[in-house]
Amino acid sequence: MKRATYNQLRRAELEDRIDQALSALESCRICPRRCGVDRLANERGYCRVGRRAIVSSYSPYFGEEPPLVGSRGSGTIFMAGCNMGCLYCQNYEISHLMEGQPVSAEELSAMMMRLAKAGCHNINFVTPTHVVPQILEALLIARDEGLDLPLVYNSGGYDSVETLRLLDGIIDIYMPDAKYADDETALRYSDSPGYPEMMKSAIKEMHRQVGDLVIEDGIAQRGLLVRHLVLPGGLAGTHEIVRFLSEEVSRRTYLNVMAQYRPVYEAFDHPPLDRRVSLEEFGEAISIAVRAGLDRGLAIY
Repeated sequence: MKRATYNQLRRAELEDRIDQALSALESCRICPRRCGVDRLANERGYCRVGRRAIVSSYSPYFGEEPPLVGSRGSGTIFMAGCNMGCLYCQNYEISHLMEGQPVSAEELSAMMMRLAKAGCHNINFVTPTHVVPQILEALLIARDEGLDLPLVYNSGGYDSVETLRLLDGIIDIYMPDAKYADDETALRYSDSPGYPEMMKSAIKEMHRQVGDLVIEDGIAQRGLLVRHLVLPGGLAGTHEIVRFLSEEVSRRTYLNVMAQYRPVYEAFDHPPLDRRVSLEEFGEAISIAVRAGLDRGLAIY
């Protein structure tokens, strides 16, 4: 039996999804920003990516959550550019400074196949929101060449439901961030207007498609995995994020409450982001999740 859901789609259906996604690039509405630039003509909007996706690096990676990594690693492909402007981004060289090389669909497909041949448990697209059409183009080629690994959609959570619906039956594992519960905070620190509403709608759609995370023999096969980075001074709004997930999504949501925040990039100029999270702050965030019953993914890494 095929493990990857995209292998259950008729080729004509996948081609139709690609056509719809490419059409959305012409006056770009791929993400909630809806910049309206013609990316098919290589114009660039907020994400600074035109017709071709830009890849920073790809390799088996062991820094993700344990159910993704297993013993052979997650096959990560780091996409340059981003539709968010987090001033504390841990990967700012990629997201802000655009380190990487433009790739064709054939080249991106070849990267996927190399990761599969290296034995990775999945293909993990890091920051895929703004390059969904390009990923679908590459997937069609890789599928024809025998790719049968689960696909991971590893995003910042600032996703368009309209675009996510094009991925129904294609993505096996959704791994969004739930960064903020407050709109003003999201705008101030990540230049992302309407983030809480967009994130909540996106996560609901992701869960509708794939359900709770299914793990077999320690390896994630399908489902939703949510990341929540604890920020200094309670900026992430953990109480509301946890309430939303437990009451509006599922009490079985696999939630990774993360403690690894450190000030980088422009964070030093924006207290309290100029310091690490205290043990007390992280402990309180864990307690909030436990009290709500969200204890499936409380691994610290």
